[in-house]
Amino acid sequence: MNRESSLIEEQTLTYTKPMDGKMREKVAPAKVRTSVIVYVHNFDREISAVSQTLKSGFEEITEDFEIIFVDDGSIDGTWQELKKIAQDDRRIKLIRLRTEFGESASFDAGIKQATGDRVVFFTIRVRINAAQISKLIARLDDGFDLVMGWRHPRRDSGLNQFISKTFNRIVRWISKISLHDINSGVFAARKELLQDLPLYGNLNIFLPILASRRGYRVSDEPIEQLPGKFRQSKYVSEYIQRLLDIVTVVFLTNYSKKPLHFLGFLGLIFTMLGAGMNLYLFIYRIFQFGPIAGRPLLLLGALLLVIGIQMISIGLIGEMIIFTHAKDIKEYTIEEILE
Repeated sequence: MNRESSLIEEQTLTYTKPMDGKMREKVAPAKVRTSVIVYVHNFDREISAVSQTLKSGFEEITEDFEIIFVDDGSIDGTWQELKKIAQDDRRIKLIRLRTEFGESASFDAGIKQATGDRVVFFTIRVRINAAQISKLIARLDDGFDLVMGWRHPRRDSGLNQFISKTFNRIVRWISKISLHDINSGVFAARKELLQDLPLYGNLNIFLPILASRRGYRVSDEPIEQLPGKFRQSKYVSEYIQRLLDIVTVVFLTNYSKKPLHFLGFLGLIFTMLGAGMNLYLFIYRIFQFGPIAGRPLLLLGALLLVIGIQMISIGLIGEMIIFTHAKDIKEYTIEEILE
């Protein structure tokens, strides 16, 4: 079997035909200790240098590793460059997605092909010094389950740094986890942790929070950011998405098995405010202090009352769903059993 037929030419959820169009029997990959998943999108000019730096950095500490490049539907020459790199090195695997699905989908595709007990995820967009990724692996050997890369010093724009630091402060305040750079785009973790946590959408950004809530040991490690051209965070939709992601994580980590505590609290406040306003207007009209028809306070009171009752009702429905499926929901992780 030649090298090209072992590449994963296109993947969404399953393998498809190799490049020459002939279906061949897949050979199970050899077991390695460390799998490095590299997210790539339209990065053809520097992908060769990144690959060489990664291999050199890991060869200094171990020969037992594999590098999985996930091409997220690049439209430049990235895929062709990757095929050249992979021809002469059996430790390199390639995955190509049909179109741009994002980092989360690419990470999931890489995890499914990873054979190592330790997994490193590295996204090209943040331009991290790949030679220093081995420092994250060293922290895993110190007993941590997840180690985030902390971009230090930062080399991207002042706008990007301001937005990133603000986001990290909000996350630290909400989660009570002291990490400097939760959205760095690079981390090392034990594979058992990644298999235990349900990741979808953009939840991979909040992996440290989800892991910490399950009792895993989380830390970070400074890693150099290289100078170069960076994508600017200048779209309002990105900020709104991040805020919604924060709300999602707060709900999932604190109220996943008690939705009424979250929705019911807000619903009760709205209901009491609406009921108070309507009671005031009722007394105001009964004692003939004046008409209440068309007053904004009447409309606001009725609206708050309806919203409050709806939120409480949704919370109760959520409780019923949780009660029905409680046996299938696991909120704990067993580290060791001695018999």
